[in-house]
Amino acid sequence: MSTTVIIPSRYGSTRFDGKPLSKIAGKIMIQHVYERCMKAEKVDDVIVATDDMRIVDAVERFGGKAVMTSNDNRSGTDRVAEAAEKICLDDDIIINIQGDQPLINPECINEVAGPFFSELDVEMSTLAYAITREEEIKNPKDVKITFDNNGFALYFSRSPIPFDRDGDISFDTYKHLGVYAYTYRFLKKFRCLPEGKLETIEKLEQLRALEHGHRIRAVVTRYDSPEVDLPEDISRIEDLLKNDAG
Repeated sequence: MSTTVIIPSRYGSTRFDGKPLSKIAGKIMIQHVYERCMKAEKVDDVIVATDDMRIVDAVERFGGKAVMTSNDNRSGTDRVAEAAEKICLDDDIIINIQGDQPLINPECINEVAGPFFSELDVEMSTLAYAITREEEIKNPKDVKITFDNNGFALYFSRSPIPFDRDGDISFDTYKHLGVYAYTYRFLKKFRCLPEGKLETIEKLEQLRALEHGHRIRAVVTRYDSPEVDLPEDISRIEDLLKNDAG
């Protein structure tokens, strides 16, 4: 059973057009992500899935692999599913790393794949990180996750969850990192599921799986993976890169 990372990377964005090709410390963002994924021990291959030839050309210039996908995909997971089908990955493990995570730690990739090698009947997994920056708890761009005693996700939300009625904040709030792993069999199934009501409200594709009765294994990691949402995020990422060994 091999493991392939597929990085969904869309050129168009209402908040940051051309984001994958933006420069961070002299290197385009998608290259940062790609090269870090290549360092993960459990990864056999890395492929960028995009809807724009400018990204394909940029990836090939730095020696990476890319595949064109439709611009009609509903989410990054749908784009990953299309790419996996195009390159015929059979029943391999597919790992979805967002193209705007230039600080992704390679160990995160090993961690999210871990349950597939040690547990039975896992079809999808993702990462959770105990929030250390208090402002992220209330910021809707930072998605929160709660999970049960067996480590399976209960819910994802842009709101703070859990919410303590009495104002106690002496408990961990977990941020959801945009890192997923799936079996190829489940990806094909996911792509055919109708969009969920909660998915539509929260704009969170992973809720589609929960709404249709599928379980998502949550793995707690000690590595944060801040995303680039807006151009002004780049300066913070560059500062973090100076002290990062990933």
